[in-house]
Parts: sequence; structure tokens; C-alpha cells
Amino acid sequence: MTHMIDAKEARAALVALPEGTSYDDTPTPEQVYTPPSHLKAMDPNNMLVTGMRGAGKTFWWAALQQSAVRQFINRTDKRSALNKSTDVRTGFGIRPALEKYPDKDVLRDLMCKHVEPRIIWRTVLAWQLADQSHPLRQKEDWRDRVDYVADNPEAIARLFEERDAEFECKGEYLLALFDALDRCADNWKDMYRLIRGLMQTALDMRSYRRLRVKMFLRSDQVDETQIADFQDASKVLSSSVELSWPARELYGLLWHLLINGQASDLFKKFLEGEWQQVNVDGQRKMFVVQRTLVMEGQREKFHGITGPWMGRGPKRGFPYTWIPNHLSDTEGRVSPRSFLAALREAAADTEDQYPDYQHPLHYDSIKRGVQKASSIRVNELREDYPWVNNVIIPLSGLVVPCKFDEIAERWQGDNIVASLRESIAQDEIKLSPRHIELGTDGVRQDLESLGIFLRMHDERVNIPDVFRVGYGIGRRGGVRPVR
Repeated sequence: MTHMIDAKEARAALVALPEGTSYDDTPTPEQVYTPPSHLKAMDPNNMLVTGMRGAGKTFWWAALQQSAVRQFINRTDKRSALNKSTDVRTGFGIRPALEKYPDKDVLRDLMCKHVEPRIIWRTVLAWQLADQSHPLRQKEDWRDRVDYVADNPEAIARLFEERDAEFECKGEYLLALFDALDRCADNWKDMYRLIRGLMQTALDMRSYRRLRVKMFLRSDQVDETQIADFQDASKVLSSSVELSWPARELYGLLWHLLINGQASDLFKKFLEGEWQQVNVDGQRKMFVVQRTLVMEGQREKFHGITGPWMGRGPKRGFPYTWIPNHLSDTEGRVSPRSFLAALREAAADTEDQYPDYQHPLHYDSIKRGVQKASSIRVNELREDYPWVNNVIIPLSGLVVPCKFDEIAERWQGDNIVASLRESIAQDEIKLSPRHIELGTDGVRQDLESLGIFLRMHDERVNIPDVFRVGYGIGRRGGVRPVR
């Protein structure tokens, strides 16, 4: 039987949940929750890590740079090759660091000068491994550096061999992290070329004992026909690990953040011993939820925060399953960022609208929390794929599921596809629809690959709530659209 919890104090803790890890954050062990797939992804020998927007790629890119986090991972998974002494470097990321790696404009300039992407990334690694006396270190800009690497293959190979031997003697890894590769180019062709070159470089490093590359890619960037058409590319792809977030792990993350948050004592008591204390660096005291709580009993615990139903009775659904179901895309994926946003907004709304409610979260506030999370997810789409706005906004007021002919008719009436083609021709759209040459059917394919459109058995189109609500598209019996 779950103990009652002080609604006001718990609500304040839920309002204080993090908004998600931005690239300005420096993650601490207290923020680190490790689902099994994530622990596997952190292994230096797994070169490719994939995930949807908000799945944690940039979080891990930043977290692995922290020695305390690496120590925590090593204690969490005794088999992990990561440890406090792992030498972590950044080869590309969301933070500009021209001294460490070229930015998008420099990359474009290098490729315009016909420099092979593999040579570019090989140069980035060599630049970071070379000491100050190495001839490469005398080159002042990236153009001169890539020229040196291209012209001196034996010297660079010798540099890698020597540094690999040094790391082998110490029993440590050199781990180079590459993230935010959607920002390395403005079009798919150049981005694919750069990713392909990086995969080749990762494979090259795999031949050494202690030099490793780890790439964090969005799922839609892993198009094997574009990036894996070189010898032994399968070895890179076979090491791929997806950062997955099944519902039980989303709730596991919630418990982890709450027992390490501002109301730690309250939630430790509420979770009734389903946690343990872990010391990191001999200084930090943090708490980790037991896997038994992640696998069993979560529903009862969460309903101790929300109440058992999404209304006055069970016909309205149950909060534990209702929330992830309404936040998932067509493949059933939910980002932790959307999940936490929904709970954070629900807590704030409950305090505003139902301050005396017996539970921390009111069911109507949860619905409004999902509306807020939908708006956040739509804004993320606009950032990643500006063209999506062009094709979804005209569908406002539509009710789904519907025949695709209804959607195509709206697009044709507004000349959407023709306008997109014109914008693409003028190089005005970043990462444009990949199948635009197929017209409306091509746009449909691209929206399906992004998890926005779901093709039903009868060929009708459905749109998940997490996108539908934010764009003002209706569905009978669904969460009301944002107006």
C-alpha cells in the first residue's frame, strides 16, 4: 500500500523538474539515470549511438566529459570500460569550439575545396592527439591542417600508433565524441558525406587498441544507402545502440530526479526503500532507484501522485499509461524532455487551478500538461525541419484519421509542394524533404519517417497527439488541440 504524500510539497518538487539538458548544462551524477540501453551505448567500443530528438544524445555527449559521471557509470555497471581516467575529447558538438574542431562554415569551405570528409575528421583527431612539438601543431588554420594530414599519411599513422601505445600502457581509452551532426551542414547531401566520412574514421580508429570514436546521430540521419556504402561499414552499424525510453524507464527517470531533488526526503519515504545511496568522488551522496521499482509497482506509486483515473471514473483511462500514450510518436517513442515537460506543467496548473486537490497532480491539469508538451515538441520540429511547418499548418482544423486525399487536396490548393520546390531551388530550406521529387506522396513518406504521419491499414492517415494537438488538428475523443 502506497503511503500518502504531502501534495503541496510534492507538487513544488514536480514544478522544479528540469526542463531538459541544454548544451549549456554540465550534467552531474545526480542528473544521470541509466536505462540498460544507455549503459550499453556508453561502452567505448560501441561507435554509433542513435536516438530521436530529446532522447539524450547531447546529454550524454556533455555528461561523458565529466569524470564524476564516468565514475558513476563505472560503479553502476562493473563491466563498463569507462572510468574516471578515460581521456575524453570532443570532435564536434553543439558548442562552437574552433580550436578543437571546424564549424559548419569551415566544413563547407573545406568540402568546396574537394577535401575528403574522412581526411577532415582524421585531421580533427590528429590535431587533438598531437603534442605541441608535432609539425601539425604549427599549422594555424584547418585548411593547412587538412593539407598536412593529406600530404603526410605515414606521419599521421605513426602519431596514432604512438598515442595508442601510450594509452595501452596506462590501460585507458581515448574517447572522441561527435554530436549535433545535423548542424554540420545545411543540406542532406553534405551532411551524409560528412557522416559517411566520420564512420570511415571511426572504423579506422577501431583497428587500434585504445583509440575510439563515438558518434551520436538522430535516427533519421542513419540512411544506410547514403552513409554505409564503403567496405566494412557493417562493422560500424553493428555496434549501433539506440537510446530507448520505454514507459518504465521514463518513470524510472522521474523517481531518480525526485529522490535527488529538492524534496529528496519526502520521496525517499514515499518510495519506501526502493532506492539506495551511492557515493561519488568520496563527496557526493546521491540516490539510485532499484531496478525492481522500475520493473514492478510503478503504476501504484505513480497513481499515488495522480489518483487512479484520468477523470471521475476508469472509463477515462489511467494516468500511468495515458501520459506516455499521448506523448508518443507513430513508433511509440516518447522523449524524456516531453514527458518531464508534461508533468512539470501539470503540477504548475494544479497548483494554480486546484490548489487544495488531495493529489499533487489533477487529471485535467495532466491533459493541459500534455498540450504544453505538444507545443514544445512542435517547436522542436520547427527548429530541426522548418519545412514541416509549411505542410502541417495548412491541416489545422482537420480531423484525423482521414483519407490522404483530403490532405493532398489542401496541399495542392495552397501550392505547398510547388512552393517547397522553389524554396529548395533557392537554397532557402535547411534539410529539405528528401523525397520532394515524388510530390505529395514523397512528402507523405518523409512525414512518416519522422514519426508524424501514421499510415493505417486502410491507407488513412493518423497523427499522434504529441504533434496533432500543437498544430490544431482534431481527433474524436482526443486531447483538445492548442488554439
